[in-house]
Amino acid sequence: MDKERFELGLAQRKGTLGAEYVEKNLAAADDFTRPFQEAMTEWCWGFGWGDDTIDAKTRSMMNLAMIGALGKMNEWEIHCRGALTNGVSKEEIRAIIHVVGIYCGVPQSLECFRSARKVLEEAGEL
Repeated sequence: MDKERFELGLAQRKGTLGAEYVEKNLAAADDFTRPFQEAMTEWCWGFGWGDDTIDAKTRSMMNLAMIGALGKMNEWEIHCRGALTNGVSKEEIRAIIHVVGIYCGVPQSLECFRSARKVLEEAGEL
């Protein structure tokens, strides 16, 4: 493991998803899941999010589109919260969901709207 990239990833991950959420996930890791948590933090968040070529807001918008297209709604919800943290507006989230609907179908956009409504209500945005 590249310790420097892991630390960068940890900072990026906490900055988007919240320190409490990240620390809870890392603390819950056991011998079976810890290697994945560490690798994901280093690779996804250190390598991917640690590159400042694309700002965090844009990355969050890209993630919502890609994760929405994959239909991974638990992850979509987590990243929707992170997108709000990174400055993505309710209107931008709606526009992203429209694109998901165009390219992935109405049923998938409806799933995204359901998840977004939950997150936006929790955040006091609706």
